[in-house]
Amino acid sequence: MVFKRTRQRQEISENPIELFRSLSKRSFSTEMPHQRAIIESYMADALEKPDVALQLPTGSGKTLVGVMIGEWRRRKLNEKVVYLCPTRQLVHQTAEQCANKFGLDVVKFVGQKSKYSPIDAAQYRQGKKIAITTYNSLFNTNPFFNDADTIIVDDAHTADNYISSMWSLEVDSREKSHRPLIRAIASILKPHIGKLDYSILCGDISSFADVGWVDKIPTPVMLAVKDDLIEVIDENVEEIGLHFSWKMIRENLNSCHIYIGFGGLLMRPIIPPTWSFPAFENAKHRLFMSATPGEGGDLERLTGREKIYRLPAPVGFDLEAVGRRFFMFPGMSLDAEEIDELRLKLMERAGRSVVLTPSGKVAKKIEEAVEDGLGYSVFGSDELEHSKGDFVNQEKAVAILAGRYDGIDFPKKECRLLFIEELPKAANYQERFFQKKMGAELLLSSRIQTRVLQAIGRCTRSIEDYSVVVVSGGELQDYLSAVDRREFLYPEFQAEIEFGVEESIDVEQEEFLAKFDAFWEHDDDGLWGEIEDDIRQLTKAKSRNPFPATEDLERAVPFEIAYQRALWKSDYPAALESAKRVLAALEDPDLRGYRALWHYLAGSAALLAGKGGNSMMEKVAQEQYNQAMKAAKHLPWASSLLPPEKKDPEVLDVDENLQDQVEKIEATLVRMGTSSDRKFAKAEKKILEGLQETKTFESSQVELGRLLGFTADNNETDAAPDPWWIGKSKGIVFEDHADGESGTVFGAVKARQANGHPAWLRDNVDYASECDILAVIVSPVSKAGDGAFPHLRSVAFWDLDDFRRWAQEALAALRGLKSSLPGAGDMLWRAEAERVLDEKGLSMARLRERLEARMAHDVLERHSAK
Repeated sequence: MVFKRTRQRQEISENPIELFRSLSKRSFSTEMPHQRAIIESYMADALEKPDVALQLPTGSGKTLVGVMIGEWRRRKLNEKVVYLCPTRQLVHQTAEQCANKFGLDVVKFVGQKSKYSPIDAAQYRQGKKIAITTYNSLFNTNPFFNDADTIIVDDAHTADNYISSMWSLEVDSREKSHRPLIRAIASILKPHIGKLDYSILCGDISSFADVGWVDKIPTPVMLAVKDDLIEVIDENVEEIGLHFSWKMIRENLNSCHIYIGFGGLLMRPIIPPTWSFPAFENAKHRLFMSATPGEGGDLERLTGREKIYRLPAPVGFDLEAVGRRFFMFPGMSLDAEEIDELRLKLMERAGRSVVLTPSGKVAKKIEEAVEDGLGYSVFGSDELEHSKGDFVNQEKAVAILAGRYDGIDFPKKECRLLFIEELPKAANYQERFFQKKMGAELLLSSRIQTRVLQAIGRCTRSIEDYSVVVVSGGELQDYLSAVDRREFLYPEFQAEIEFGVEESIDVEQEEFLAKFDAFWEHDDDGLWGEIEDDIRQLTKAKSRNPFPATEDLERAVPFEIAYQRALWKSDYPAALESAKRVLAALEDPDLRGYRALWHYLAGSAALLAGKGGNSMMEKVAQEQYNQAMKAAKHLPWASSLLPPEKKDPEVLDVDENLQDQVEKIEATLVRMGTSSDRKFAKAEKKILEGLQETKTFESSQVELGRLLGFTADNNETDAAPDPWWIGKSKGIVFEDHADGESGTVFGAVKARQANGHPAWLRDNVDYASECDILAVIVSPVSKAGDGAFPHLRSVAFWDLDDFRRWAQEALAALRGLKSSLPGAGDMLWRAEAERVLDEKGLSMARLRERLEARMAHDVLERHSAK
């Protein structure tokens, strides 16, 4: 037949449930009760609402619910429907489920738009089939899917980086092609940021330990250099592939923020302006699906939607964890080398295993260890993108996935051993800034928990699944093992983690292996059967508590988005009013760090309004910046917002050196881990023992300085000083004589060298060039020669034994602070840390007072040569 016969229209079912039951090729007879319940709830309450979120846990058949709602809307309402997945692998997986399990014909789109099948494209365009594709296929500057009527967002909790990346310029010096742009931007910012911050941004400090460091360029500074930034970025972005994201924010830089980190920077608005993107904004209906849509308005912040109607989970479906996990925390008992050995031994026992890592660098290290130690096949994300078949069909294989909490699932026998290596909680510089600099981790609580639960659930996707989860690395181990955070998890997770922590403390490597073997057998009548009963009983005694301040955050979120909307269209007075309404909603004391941020944002809106000709707004900006400093007295970032002459008296007496020191101590202690003292104890022992030996004295002095929150280093070149400790604006530089004798006379040459150390440091170390630096002699001597005395008037003296005693007391104080540290950004802890450092004489101010009272010229006995 030459022509196609006109076909009769498909019979349209009354609802998605009837539609599913009418699909003759489905692999199971009917939907599950909870699927039916949530679809009925959707039809009754959410069908015509523009933005809807539904919550169903992992393993509950969420995909079926979303696909059938989309298919029903396509048939009944003649809509074009796009179903978004985070990754290409999930696109393939979802399309396969539709065909093989649901009996539903869909079209999938991955890769370049120019290579899409014209037949598939026509099927979608004509509304004849649902399109299954990735977030990135929609969220780009020229999307093929620019006319969807309904957009279904699967795994919506992962949406932030996929959506926000459209309006984010991220420059990373790890990419060689990005380095000239980093250098150029750093040069523009250099007059406005500290010398140390400049060096960190350039990635120049090889000794800099806190690679998680982050800071933010204040809005007044950004406005002052905006034109220069535009010129430099325009010149560079095309050749390094960043022109699309730059294009999306270039004309709206006033609405964006600049965050800087170790060798990198991020420019983006706080909330992605999805209302400015027609392909998303113009859809009639957006359905967000997730195991945990988020509390406190988090989903709204991630997606830029002011109001998302939430469908509650079906009655009686309490969203408990699915499957069974046995958690191991080897870092609570083993050192790094032993953990590496344990990993290989567990892999060998399991056959197949999955490793989640924070970066390609960590992934490469583990890949090399696996290939050298086991000879197993190693699979990365790219190899698993289309299919897991090659991996799951091998008896001995390891899948290593870098930078991924979400994505590929390995249910049933596909994999039952999961390693999570050092995954950070914050996904980008903005989140890290909120967490570490503004004390606003509470804002991210739901988001962080969702990521963590997604990571640990990669191999437990149904109630029958079970897996060993080995957690290594500080942040995630601390997060999961912290008793005060555990109460916000589902009871079953609480019980599993509590059991895992107890089984990981004071355990040898062979014991870990024996525990693994017992779980791996999974014999209900054997040892594990008894443990299973214990975990179930423990679960019954647990309950889940909501995150603090959730209601305040939910009240605030519509005004947060209204603020960003107004800012995006340069309506700065409206943005200021919205910021004030956000502040009115944030009443909970636990949100004072987030309140400080919003006072700052209100001040920035007022500053921008003032530049538009409203002279009264400069005073409003000053008032809001002062309020930000008052709300966050122990956050050094806030103290830099205004010059001293514009600060209120209440915030003038802040010791910025002490604030900076506490922040660095916190970063170091968090990096060491709060769930175990092993790393701290090891560092403490190394320092105390090293200070007793001449050869290791200086290196131990450097490590002590870093632990105390100073920028500490040493230089072995000719005429260079011994170690130095630098704070924000003050520092000390040492002339060490750990090998001296008490009867030795301190000579003129050494005295002249010590006296010249501050000048050498300012001339040769960029971040010390504007510091007030005091030279300090550390020695057991009690006498100095006649020729030395003229050089000792501005040099302090510290008796060697006294320095060693002081070091011991300093480490004891730090140990006490570590024991009470709940995590990054806790302002109560920071206040207590400031008090302790001040009282114990460990702050730079108190240390300088101590030393300046003991100048070498005054305390050493003059020795005249005969």
